[in-house]
Amino acid sequence: MKTRYVMLSLLCYAMTMTAQNHRMENGGKQVEDSTDVFYQHLQLKEVMVTGVTGDTKLKHSTAPISVVTGKELRQTTSTNVIDAVAKQPGMAQITTGGGISKPIIRGLGYNRIIVMNEGVRQEGQQWGDEHGVEVDEQSVGSVEILKGPASLMYGSDAMAGVLILHGAPSPLDGEVRANVSTEYQTNNGLFAYSLNAAGHHGGFVWDGRFSDKMAHAYKNKYDGYVPGSQFRERAGRLMMGLEKQWGHSHLTWTCYHLTPSIIEGERDEDTGELTSYLSSLTSYRKSLPFQQVKHYKAVWDNSINLPKGYLKAIVGYQQNRRQEFEESMDDYEVFFKLHTVTYDVRYLTQEFDGWKLAVGTNGMWQRSQNLGEEALIPEYRLFDFGGYATASKSWKRWTLNGGLRYDTRHLKYEHTKDFEGVTGSVGAVWNASEHLDVRLNVARGFRAPNMSELGADGVHEGTVRYELGSANLKPEYSWQADLGVDFTSHYVEAQVALFANRISNYIFTKRVDVVKEEGYNTYQYTQGDARLLGFEAGVDVHPVHRLHLGNTFSYVDARQLNQPEETRYLPFTPAPRWTSEVKYEITHQGKIFNNAYVALGLECYLRQHHYYKEDQTETATPSYTLLNFSLGTDLMIRKRKVAELYLTADNLLNRAYQNHLSRLKYTDINVATGRMGVYNMGRNVVMKVVVPIEVRGVK
Repeated sequence: MKTRYVMLSLLCYAMTMTAQNHRMENGGKQVEDSTDVFYQHLQLKEVMVTGVTGDTKLKHSTAPISVVTGKELRQTTSTNVIDAVAKQPGMAQITTGGGISKPIIRGLGYNRIIVMNEGVRQEGQQWGDEHGVEVDEQSVGSVEILKGPASLMYGSDAMAGVLILHGAPSPLDGEVRANVSTEYQTNNGLFAYSLNAAGHHGGFVWDGRFSDKMAHAYKNKYDGYVPGSQFRERAGRLMMGLEKQWGHSHLTWTCYHLTPSIIEGERDEDTGELTSYLSSLTSYRKSLPFQQVKHYKAVWDNSINLPKGYLKAIVGYQQNRRQEFEESMDDYEVFFKLHTVTYDVRYLTQEFDGWKLAVGTNGMWQRSQNLGEEALIPEYRLFDFGGYATASKSWKRWTLNGGLRYDTRHLKYEHTKDFEGVTGSVGAVWNASEHLDVRLNVARGFRAPNMSELGADGVHEGTVRYELGSANLKPEYSWQADLGVDFTSHYVEAQVALFANRISNYIFTKRVDVVKEEGYNTYQYTQGDARLLGFEAGVDVHPVHRLHLGNTFSYVDARQLNQPEETRYLPFTPAPRWTSEVKYEITHQGKIFNNAYVALGLECYLRQHHYYKEDQTETATPSYTLLNFSLGTDLMIRKRKVAELYLTADNLLNRAYQNHLSRLKYTDINVATGRMGVYNMGRNVVMKVVVPIEVRGVK
């Protein structure tokens, strides 16, 4: 619930950290220090964002964008980076057990969302429910959430929006810094730590990180411990480069290893208890079946300052390996190896007479190999190319923005497929006053079918289903309109964002009455025309200096057009969600405890009775409310921050619930209770410590 809509005071924290950290944790952008913490939330409009045209102030963005700072990320309970931002207004996540989350933006997910990390699009196995995003959350310094197809810089697959994961800004010249962070979660025994060191000397910059995380099975009131929900994660990152007056050149290497066990939901026929191969469900050891996911990435990021603008060129190589072990700890049944090369070249002008222009080209080459005994999707090769141009014009109170893009995609497997699309957007922002902004944007989106949708034919162990593709699927096209109103004052911040989205050839899975393999329901990809309507609204009232009263509401209604009741609503539509929080800021500039706060919050998920009913593809989900508690502080010694301390308690009342987007809802029925599926995590108390080991100047 720590969103920019509800808790702008957290942005104040990020902007008023100790003297060595007077920089906004958003892509290295700096903000001015201020002695009045109470009014610093007004500086949010000046934050620079990159999602629309590469570099613009938030108050001039025509598209709906949310910013999550590093401080907010550290104050959030999560098991992965998507989990950390899923409570933002308009956001949700599809989960399939320990450590696996997929982002949903305004009811759309999978290959309709692009995740940008290290400057390139993250390419793994994002077509499947049981694949997460292979990014170390500790390496993320801030997040931009772009909602809708308003950005022209990303191409096919950005129909629902873009998540831009920024790293922490580089140190200033002559600065070396290091820190260690650690975390423990009581429910699943999650233990994590991360070591980081970075420096800058004479234009040479470097940054290194190692992170480790492990968790045993989580538990809830109905299932007890859930076998197969344990996981182990390790990640490393090394960046070296130059930062000079002419620009910068960075070379980054990352590796990410995740070993999640698979929740099958099998139960004892007499007791209804979940079964396990482990003798102890609090063991951190992997158990059959399990996955082994490895992701390697190398990125060369360059930016050259030119007399009237700057040129950016980014080239990246990624290798994603996913193995699935079902019968033996040593022999895999499924082994995907995906090679991806991405490129991005763009030129952005400096502002002249209120104008800013950008032109660019980007795309990717992919090769997917099947090296195991089983193949869920065919091997394939893909080539993707796109080009775009954007322009923006600013006056005293108005900003206009628009552009066009062309994409083409060539896909070769058992068949050869070619897709192409023309997209565009146009929008305007009216800065009516210092306190009031009005935004309007209309955008055209395009997405080519992915390989799973076209050619899937196999069992997905992690979701307990058999999937069938359809080779005759057409590309998706969308028209989306956004209207937003933002009001900011010293005592109140309020936002409302409305959207309407019309999608032609919307692709989704539905259950079919065919048995392809015993013990698994069969789902097949199909498509139809759809429309999505919804809004996000939020208000944060701080009537006195230290007290904040925040509320947000997110809603989306997703329907297939011209269909009867059984097939009217689209699958994977998040339930309406209301969040409320009362937060009290105890201190701002204390001698020992600085930026201390305590907060009590509610997450209320309303009943989701809009679901795809035919052949029991989905079921309704009852409403539930979760009570959360949090507190935190910076620990100071001699006016120097020596640690950040956080304590949170999620689901404080230990409520048993199933999120509507949990794929574990559809596992076996508990014969003892009559309840279907596996439930989400129960009460979870989390302790985090972040310690700066060293911050010093280098001569």
